[in-house]
Amino acid sequence: MERVTKLASEKPVVIFSKSSCCMSHTIKTLFYDLGVYPTVHELDEIPGGCEIEQTLLRLGCNPSVPAVFIGGELVGGANKIMSLHLNRSLIPMLRQVGALWV
Repeated sequence: MERVTKLASEKPVVIFSKSSCCMSHTIKTLFYDLGVYPTVHELDEIPGGCEIEQTLLRLGCNPSVPAVFIGGELVGGANKIMSLHLNRSLIPMLRQVGALWV
C-alpha cells in the first residue's frame, strides 16, 4: 500500500497500466490528446508489478488496470475516467492539480 501511495503522489497524474491492456492504452491516449503527460507505471514491466497490482485490487480497482490517480487520489479505472471526460468533469480536475494549464 505504501509503495502505491508514494508512486501515486509523485506527479499530478499517475496511471498504473499494463503494456498489453487495450483499455490502458485508450486512457493514456486520452490524457496525451488532452495535453496531459501522466507518469505511467507499466506493471508488467517493472519489478514488483504483481504486488502493486494486488494492492490496486485491494483498493477497489477491478480490473486492476488502468488505475488513474489525480492529485495523489485514486479516481478509478477506464469507465470512471471516460465518464468524467464525457460529463466534462475531467478537465477541471486536471486543472486543479496543475496537470493542465489551458
